Amino acid sequence: MNNRKFGNAGEDLACRYLQKQGYEILERNKHYSRFCEIDIIAKNKDTIVFVEVKTRKTDSFGTPFEAITATKYANIKKGVYNYLSENKVKNYRIDVVGITLKPEIKIEHLKNI
Repeated sequence: MNNRKFGNAGEDLACRYLQKQGYEILERNKHYSRFCEIDIIAKNKDTIVFVEVKTRKTDSFGTPFEAITATKYANIKKGVYNYLSENKVKNYRIDVVGITLKPEIKIEHLKNI
């Protein structure tokens, strides 16, 4: 499985998880530039939630959350600001969903990073 397919599989898991938590998925893979993509844009009650998804086969080389570097976070924020400039949004936050596939599927959700 190539990296794009692997990432999409993780995003599919994250979408199902979020939907079970009551989120409405609005968009996926919203691109603003070569470096700026928002994995999932969802709605939870009256809040727009920008979700970065990180998927790892195992945590042998670090947790999914450790893959969120300062540069990656800055690019996510650029995408959020672009979205906010295009849409009227009062309440929003940035979340991260970390998925580890082995030895068993583990999904962790950090809100309002």
